[in-house]
Amino acid sequence: MGTRAARLRGLRVASIAKGRNGRNGMTAASNVILVHGAWADGSSWSKVIPLLLDGGLRVTAVQLPLISLRGDVATVKRAIALEDGPIILVGHSYGGVVITEAGLIYIAAFAPDVGQSVGSLGASVEPAPMGAEVRPDAQGFLKLTEAGVKNDFAQDLTPIEKSILFAAQAPTAAAALGENVSVASWKAKPSWYLVATADRAIQPSLERAMAKAINAKTVEIASSHVAMLARPEETANLILEAAGRASPSNVGLKSA
Repeated sequence: MGTRAARLRGLRVASIAKGRNGRNGMTAASNVILVHGAWADGSSWSKVIPLLLDGGLRVTAVQLPLISLRGDVATVKRAIALEDGPIILVGHSYGGVVITEAGLIYIAAFAPDVGQSVGSLGASVEPAPMGAEVRPDAQGFLKLTEAGVKNDFAQDLTPIEKSILFAAQAPTAAAALGENVSVASWKAKPSWYLVATADRAIQPSLERAMAKAINAKTVEIASSHVAMLARPEETANLILEAAGRASPSNVGLKSA
């Protein structure tokens, strides 16, 4: 019981033998937990999951409630508690805020410091085009318009894939996007970041700035916001490298 409680408190992730961002000092991971972003669910990793399984990882794609940051972090903690062996966490978009409490790999994601949120980071740069396509309801939940999904969220997917994303989008509480992070684990753990250079949901300039701020190993991919669907091979390769299961030369088109 004591061991299990300690795992929960420490958010058990792949261990580090070196100091901050000592890339070669991380124990190879056997498990990966994938954390989706706003207006999405675990199926947004559907193209990446088979590639990670082929790479020898055990994969869990969580389903966030998207009601509060605290609730979403709790969901990830429950997933961590069920795993055995070293774990890496991967977050997309808002999921990057969730994993910042413990995380490692950011896919076109927000990477906040303590006291920052999705809202405060987004406000630090020129608004991204998708922001004009967000609509609130009477209960304080946000949805994307059809144009927002098809032209700004996932503009490089097929027409049917865009339609599926629009139909299946998960309304996201505005309050969750305004909640501040209380722990920035990237200060003590190595991090990786995938910049989506055609992102219209988060400004690529902001992605680069966040990657630099957390001292992440960075790759840049010509992709929309949903890089894991538009460019699954490159996304999977970055995750496999971070897990100690792939050569860095196989990761992406541009490293920084």
